Amino acid sequence: MTCRMTSTVSAILICILSAGCASTVTSNTPRTAKEQMLLSNSVDQSLDKVDFTPLYGQRVLIDDKYLDCVDKQYLVGSIRHRALRAGAILADKAEDADLVMEVRSGGVGTDTAESFVGTPEIALPGMLTIPEIRLMERKTQFGYSKIGLVTYDAKTKESLGEGGVALARSDDSNWFVMGIGPFQNGTLKKDVTRATTATPGMQRRQLPSTVAFTPRSTGDAVGGQDGVHFASESREVRQ
Repeated sequence: MTCRMTSTVSAILICILSAGCASTVTSNTPRTAKEQMLLSNSVDQSLDKVDFTPLYGQRVLIDDKYLDCVDKQYLVGSIRHRALRAGAILADKAEDADLVMEVRSGGVGTDTAESFVGTPEIALPGMLTIPEIRLMERKTQFGYSKIGLVTYDAKTKESLGEGGVALARSDDSNWFVMGIGPFQNGTLKKDVTRATTATPGMQRRQLPSTVAFTPRSTGDAVGGQDGVHFASESREVRQ
């Protein structure tokens, strides 16, 4: 009997000593991805209201000395990108430019709003409290972007057009019903869904897991591929 108890105790001790646990360490960026997406979407929507076509064939300096806002690099980069798409030639100095486009910010940031249907927490006499009851609640985060633009002649400093201000707002709403949720809607969800949903039959080029570059060619196309060579794992994927 004693030997059996000793064996049992020994088995329990072995199990305790050999048992263990593991945990996964995770981290988050200082700014949430949702906040950054709301701001970039509002910037994109603001710039959608600007006609860059008059910059075609002009050497343009994008002047951001009056611009002070969060995500400044994305805003300036987006303006440069759209100017290039319109056919402009970017200049690094005013003396090399035909036109100067000044950029300013009237506000680039986020705001939140929260509302619910139910009863708030109620304090009663005698240290009694009725807890808050939320039957339905909505939490919404907004992204705002107000961008001012003016263009003038780099030599004469004469204004070219009136310029103006473009304002846009993006939003992300999350609904909870009896604690179940979130049920998401808003412009952010629409943009993400549109960007991550492939059109049936659409072809896209999948990036290879290896990197290959081709030297700049001064001759004619090579191999019928306009002189462009991809890594061996590059291939087109049909959705």
